Amino acid sequence: MSRIGLAPIEVPQGVEITVGDDNTVTVKGPLGQLTQTVDPAIKIEQKDGTLEFVRQNEAKQTKANHGLYRSLVNNMVVGVSKGWEKQMELVGVGYRATNKGQELELSLGFSHNVVFLLPEEIKVETVTERGKNPLITLKSYDKQLIGQVSAKIRSLRKPEPYKGKGIRFVGEQIRRKAGKSAAKK
Repeated sequence: MSRIGLAPIEVPQGVEITVGDDNTVTVKGPLGQLTQTVDPAIKIEQKDGTLEFVRQNEAKQTKANHGLYRSLVNNMVVGVSKGWEKQMELVGVGYRATNKGQELELSLGFSHNVVFLLPEEIKVETVTERGKNPLITLKSYDKQLIGQVSAKIRSLRKPEPYKGKGIRFVGEQIRRKAGKSAAKK
């Protein structure tokens, strides 16, 4: 039995949820609006400030989707009320990040700077302090979009295992490898 699917979603103040006839859930809040189509085998019930997801049958796929759709709608509710944030750091000598509006310009040791155009739903902030790695902060109300964009930025220069240089998420642990052994005596 899905424990995640059984947990009700608390709807905070200022968030409006509508469920359409075709099982389309629309969540509207102070930060934005998101829409998700839910499997017809899962019924959504609204009760005084909470949302509950009920399975119509006990098929294996329905059980799998029960927790999935509950999590997706919960991420939408949290996103439009509080928002999501990802922080990334650039580790390496000469690595820099600057932003001009929705353009993120990265200097990653290539012969040219990489210019990354961000979607309108994402707000970007770059911080460069002397003696510390440059930080990129992405903020959005859409968790799926911010995850996809941050993975794309990370793929421009993945952290390598020998020196740890590259773009990594703040707090991410990189498995390090030992380099070549010293020459034989």
